[in-house]
Amino acid sequence: MIVPERSAGILLHITSLPSRFGIGDLGPEAYTFADQLQQAGQRYWQILPLNPTETSYGNSPYSSHSAFAGNPLLISPEELVRDGLLHSKDLQHNEKFDEERVDFRQVTRYKHKLLRKAYKNFSEELPDVLWKDFARFQKEHKLWLQDYAHFVAFNQHFNHKSWTEWPQELKWRDKQAVGQLAEELSEQVEYEMFLQFLFYRQWQRLKDYCHSRGILFFGDMPFYVSHDSADVWSHPDIFKLDSEGKPTAVSGVPPDYFSETGQLWGTPVFDWKVLKERDFDWWLHRVEHNLQLFSLLRLDHFRAFSAYWEVPAGEKTAINGKWVKSPGAALLKLVQQEFQELPIVAEDLGEIDQPVRTLMERFKLPGMRVLLFAFGEDLPQSLYAPHNHIQNSIVYTGTHDNNTVRGWYKHDASKADRHRLRAYSTHHIHQNNVHRILDWLAYSSVAQLAVLPMQDILGLGQRHIMNKPSTSSGNWEYRLLPHQFTKEHIQELKEMAIRYGRYQEPEAE
Repeated sequence: MIVPERSAGILLHITSLPSRFGIGDLGPEAYTFADQLQQAGQRYWQILPLNPTETSYGNSPYSSHSAFAGNPLLISPEELVRDGLLHSKDLQHNEKFDEERVDFRQVTRYKHKLLRKAYKNFSEELPDVLWKDFARFQKEHKLWLQDYAHFVAFNQHFNHKSWTEWPQELKWRDKQAVGQLAEELSEQVEYEMFLQFLFYRQWQRLKDYCHSRGILFFGDMPFYVSHDSADVWSHPDIFKLDSEGKPTAVSGVPPDYFSETGQLWGTPVFDWKVLKERDFDWWLHRVEHNLQLFSLLRLDHFRAFSAYWEVPAGEKTAINGKWVKSPGAALLKLVQQEFQELPIVAEDLGEIDQPVRTLMERFKLPGMRVLLFAFGEDLPQSLYAPHNHIQNSIVYTGTHDNNTVRGWYKHDASKADRHRLRAYSTHHIHQNNVHRILDWLAYSSVAQLAVLPMQDILGLGQRHIMNKPSTSSGNWEYRLLPHQFTKEHIQELKEMAIRYGRYQEPEAE
């Protein structure tokens, strides 16, 4: 079992932390939150993908131009002062940042001004220790870093046109042409690598601190990558592309109860035949990279490791797609050989067939049990109902893609759903206490790990949803207010963790 002790955690993405720079980052508030997790007897801090986000893709961490790079917006200005790359006076500003929501455009403009200044100071002063660390970082991440830096620099040089619209010799990565343009753009290329150096330097510091407090990171890895990404540009042969570099088939999910036309995600699908011939090298490197970042890793859209929905390019909806088998078992077997007991959680929500369940059972991968899905007409048989939970699973009240518990009860749950929940819990329930009821149902579950979204600890309404699937704006913006997670909340979590055998003794300082 990958979670060796009965334990608990909180789901709160880094961007949702308080800070005075418009977005949560890897600075002081992250360390404060780690301390709070320890005080509350928690073991896991679950977050969303750390990859760079783009306003053109709705700021989603699941749609990135790199599967390996970290998001520069998460770099902490205070940590840059600590490293001597900025001065305290550089952090004084007149920006009016919203404490409740992330304004990604405003934050991007502001943060990159600071990051440019940090790079200028680094370039001019060249601190010996930092320079040596930077050189070491480039060597350690050579498998992806240079390609990523070239891609971002070239993309900006060509006014953010897709790589398929670049000159042919650059589009298809002619070595001489790439080298020549990289030389012309050498400062921008180095800047992009420098940002990654800063991100991973700060991430390692935070991770080490969390470990010293007995807190482990629970990360998330998307299945697909964006077409306009460093990964597809540098590895076009492992994707189904035509002679112009455009996808011949794209990803999605078929029509279901929630959507008559399915969901058309539009990312290119993998050419598994080529990947198999290469012993899945790119995938193995990707998984290894993520398992260096996190102690526990959720594989998003896990069902695609069994079979994925492939839609011909050019279709307007996902209706005319087909199921295509994927060699997930062969890939996971190789990962298992590398990591023995797989520290992996399968995102198994939605329509899941028996082959997916069989794959999970073969590798003993825990799935997810979401309480918001438990109280429909099929309550007695529902996998999500607490009486049907299994030990090797992760229980949640909800996820980043759901309404909050309070929002669900007030706006989404039917009268019959609410009645079933009241009868099941044997409590009088209303919108002001429903989050507490589901919180304790999660903690009392036999599931080895219980994870609560911060919104459901605080009892927040639907205005604080992290993401509404199939909508293109207003997502990923939720922020925890300063001092909103109080000593009372921490004490309540600690008492509940003790009561249900999930309490983790604090590590010695």
